[in-house]
Amino acid sequence: HNMQRSSTVGGVSLVPRQRAGLARQAATLVAVAVCAFAVASYYQASAANVGVELLQENTAHAKHAVHRAMHKAMKVVTKSSKLEGEAAAPAVVPAAAHPEGDDYVAEVGGATVWMASTVIFTCGLIGCLFAGFLFYTVSQVSLDSTVEEGESATEVAANKESDEELKEIYEIIREGAQSFLWAEYQICFIFIVAFGTLILVLTSRVSNAVGEGEWQWNIGALTALSFVVGGLTSILSGYIGMMVAVFSNARTAVCAKKLGEAGWTASFNCAFRAGGVMGYSLVALSMMILYILALIYREIFSKYDGPVRSVDYKTLFECLAGYGLGGSSIAMFGRVGGGIFTKAADVGADLSGKVIGVGGQKLDEDSPFNPGVIADNVGDNVGDVAGMGSDLFGSFGEASCAALLIGASCLAIEEAGWIAVVFPLYIASAGLLVCLVTSFLATDIMPVRKEEDIETALKIQLFVTALLMTFVMYPITLFCLPAEMTILGVSDTVTPLGVFLCIAAGLWGGCAIGFITEYYTSHSYQPVRDVARASETGAATNIIYGLALGYQSVILPVVIISGIIFLSFKLAGMYGVANAALGMLGTLATCLAIDVYGPIADNAGGVAEMCEMPSSVRDKTDALDAAGNTTAAIGKGFAIGSAALVSLALFGAFITRCSTNMPAEESLTIKGVNLLSPIVFSSILFGAMVPYWFSALTMRSVGEAANTMVLEIARQFAESKGENSLGKVAAMDFHQRQKYKAELAAKGEKLVKPDYERCISISTQASLREMIAPGVLVIVTPVLAGALFGVESVSGLLTGAIVSSVQLAISMSNTGGAWDNSKKYTEKGGLNGYFPFRDGDPDFDEEVFRKDAENHNGNGCLKQKVNYGSTDTDRTDIKEWLEDLKEKDAARFDKIMAGEEAVTTTDGRKTIYAGKKSNVHAAAVVGDTVGDPLKDTSGPALNIVMKLMAIISVVFADFFMSLNHGNGLFCAGELPGGCF
Repeated sequence: HNMQRSSTVGGVSLVPRQRAGLARQAATLVAVAVCAFAVASYYQASAANVGVELLQENTAHAKHAVHRAMHKAMKVVTKSSKLEGEAAAPAVVPAAAHPEGDDYVAEVGGATVWMASTVIFTCGLIGCLFAGFLFYTVSQVSLDSTVEEGESATEVAANKESDEELKEIYEIIREGAQSFLWAEYQICFIFIVAFGTLILVLTSRVSNAVGEGEWQWNIGALTALSFVVGGLTSILSGYIGMMVAVFSNARTAVCAKKLGEAGWTASFNCAFRAGGVMGYSLVALSMMILYILALIYREIFSKYDGPVRSVDYKTLFECLAGYGLGGSSIAMFGRVGGGIFTKAADVGADLSGKVIGVGGQKLDEDSPFNPGVIADNVGDNVGDVAGMGSDLFGSFGEASCAALLIGASCLAIEEAGWIAVVFPLYIASAGLLVCLVTSFLATDIMPVRKEEDIETALKIQLFVTALLMTFVMYPITLFCLPAEMTILGVSDTVTPLGVFLCIAAGLWGGCAIGFITEYYTSHSYQPVRDVARASETGAATNIIYGLALGYQSVILPVVIISGIIFLSFKLAGMYGVANAALGMLGTLATCLAIDVYGPIADNAGGVAEMCEMPSSVRDKTDALDAAGNTTAAIGKGFAIGSAALVSLALFGAFITRCSTNMPAEESLTIKGVNLLSPIVFSSILFGAMVPYWFSALTMRSVGEAANTMVLEIARQFAESKGENSLGKVAAMDFHQRQKYKAELAAKGEKLVKPDYERCISISTQASLREMIAPGVLVIVTPVLAGALFGVESVSGLLTGAIVSSVQLAISMSNTGGAWDNSKKYTEKGGLNGYFPFRDGDPDFDEEVFRKDAENHNGNGCLKQKVNYGSTDTDRTDIKEWLEDLKEKDAARFDKIMAGEEAVTTTDGRKTIYAGKKSNVHAAAVVGDTVGDPLKDTSGPALNIVMKLMAIISVVFADFFMSLNHGNGLFCAGELPGGCF
């Protein structure tokens, strides 16, 4: 009794005392952060009294007082490079009279640095500790079944055998995922070394004050170091996510074995907490590593005039931009390679088992006798978890680097001190704590007790996190930023309130995009149900409806993104756009937890079916997975929106960096880029084509790999002959198979098993081989455009790529998501009762039938007599009736599945059966398989296409400007200075 009680507390095997301590632990962690903040404030005030008096009469005017004091007392040091070995410090001039082009700015003092470091590191450590706590909680779920009171010895032995099989499958999935990641990361390590060397050489070539090229190897070395660190952090992020997901999937399946509410609560909490491990650890680690790099570079780019330190923030953050480049480069390989792996296996297994059939038998999803099923489960981890983790890490790194770099171009932010300069990292720090506090909503305060609670819990989690984040960011923004800022591109003075509105616009715009995405991808709403009902006439109409839905779903998200860009640019220029992107990513820890939860639930369902656990277990995991698909689509909406904003912000940083050494009146920041210029317009068209070229490469790769997978599965079934063959064993039902298994055991033999490793090998080899070409396309294109045709060509290239990628990514992701959930809607029986059986009855009235179908549909309307041939009036579930019919009258069963014989509803209508293994289901599966590479390979990777092209352009901007004053080797541009 005590074991049962503890298993339902918090959803996992925790004793009551542990659950009671959850609130106290959370309160303690928050108290630590508050105390650290108070101590930091005290030291800041003490240090400031020695140098500059801080007149903080109220929060809104606190930083304005610092700004006024610095203008009176602080000095700016003329531009130089500490690393170039200068003999003596340059002359110091008053701040009010510093010459144009000076990049060293006097710092307010060490107290602001100490305070920022305390806050950021405290929040980061709290995030890491909380991730560790969540992992410990998940690890307490045992893979061994507990003996329930009243179980017979036979049931206990069956459970023990099931546990052993579960552990075996768990190990195969873990080893397969590890093997793929290691093979992929070996290629990534080689890429980091090779491309890092290229970065070292090319970014060392910079343009000087008069626009001429010169070599500064220190700049190249630090940029390359940032790239290496970003790449390794991205690898670490993906690996952590993958290992946690693999560790948790079997445990989620075990939790789902519990009966009643306890099973729903335990299985949801296990998957959600496991996702939280990745969410909190990724945000915390990436934030702290980025900040450590910034502190190191701050020391390198510092000069001293007596006690006054001056820092070259501009060059500091230009070198730091390599961190975002490293993260996105690895994310490209992770997303593309993992996406090809998982979808090749998924499409191959689905086509073989559900549509074509193997050995004359259509198999259930995740049947243990489908050779491709383990590769599919491995792919869920390497693609949907490891690849996604690297992708979102890249988004965070690039958004942070863009905001830091653009902020460093604003003198008021530089002079306000380190807190204002690193303000973008305060957004991530606050978001980490907010997500931590709200994480208890879904697991403890409003736990999941039934299927209908799942989507509600996840959506409330997102909404409350965004709401609390809004309230938290307002005082933080007022405190950190100066009261007035002059930002290029904004005619009026920029205020902290304006920056806060940009953050809020990004935060709530992301939520709006997410919930719009849910409307178009969840089978709870009409659009997906329309796609599912289109399967009545075959796969073609299903696909047509799905494509139309995807195109239509682009409209509102693009309107919202456009509105955010307009508002942010008006209020705070490109700095506002960058902070809007960080606002969208402010709830990244929660979004990641929800995103990772989906693949874990999907894997848990696969493990449950492969171990042939009771159908009630699969019902729970299917419900968790369906909600996970919807929330994953919401997460993709966030990712696409933030990618668009990040790319635009990086584009602005690219223009700003290119304009540094140009004549002020001729700079791109003043004159802009002429769209009617031949090179610009041509490059826009070419850039808009790149996402289609990229998508063609990735989708063709999935198709070829899936084709090879289908042929391999067919080969295994063809070569497996005899009584103990894959075809015959797969055709047995569960009880027949158990009986046959016992007979084989008496002879000392074992049941035949497919060669899973061969299918894993096919996916691995295909993904590693095919991920190279798309990666090279995205990385090389902006470098060649800038080197050969100049920065104007790069500007056009980025414009076309961003505009095209946003539309294509939204359409692909939503189309694939709609097809996936329309298949799940079909599998749960949602279409039953909708399709009339047309037998030529002259009295049939289509309109009346459709009207009745709206009120009587689903599996409940097809309840049949208890057994085939029975005269009893009692009715049973259609699934049980069909299983009984299959055993007693296989020919009639086949006719019903093919739609050649009617099934009568409880209200007397003749309908076509439209559940699992029917022709309607087969049409829905075809749509789902077409959508798989759209939503999980090409679509998500397009986020990286626009971000990676933009960050590459930023990193190599100085190199481009050193070639014929930015006009390229072919002198194709029209920038002042002409050709050398």
